[in-house]
Amino acid sequence: MKVFLIGFMGCGKSTMGKRLASKIGSSFVDLDHEVEQQAGSTISAFFSAHGEEAFRQLESKVLKEFPYPEHSIIATGGGAPCYADNMQWMNANGTTVYIDMSPLALARRLEKGREKRPLLKNLNDAELVAFIEGKLAERRSFYQQAQLMVDGLGLTADALNALLQGKSSYL
Repeated sequence: MKVFLIGFMGCGKSTMGKRLASKIGSSFVDLDHEVEQQAGSTISAFFSAHGEEAFRQLESKVLKEFPYPEHSIIATGGGAPCYADNMQWMNANGTTVYIDMSPLALARRLEKGREKRPLLKNLNDAELVAFIEGKLAERRSFYQQAQLMVDGLGLTADALNALLQGKSSYL
């Protein structure tokens, strides 16, 4: 089983992915980390040097060509589902879970680590919320193609595991 966690940056894909993988004895793959390995630089540095389009192409290539262990939890980048046919590919190759959160909750999580995120580093607090609202509006149609959707506030590995096992129908 492969589980692709999708959602906006800051929604908890990496944190929840690590917790869930540990709980169920699966491998954890952070797609952003694998992209950095392929690029030989941080995402921020690659983004600055080559632009968003080159980054999205590399991200899509890594997503589709990475040798995932048979049982793995994959945390994708926030924009990964929205480029090319990535969402369709993930739906065809595993279970997709959209971790949904409000713009304000996301802004609270992202406000301290802005400098590490190329799309956020020059935004003040009000601009950050407006940016998140705009990006979520653009991305929502892709995120909503996920096979499962969960509320990221208060989400636990136990609750996500129950949902994946069919023991819960909605979070």
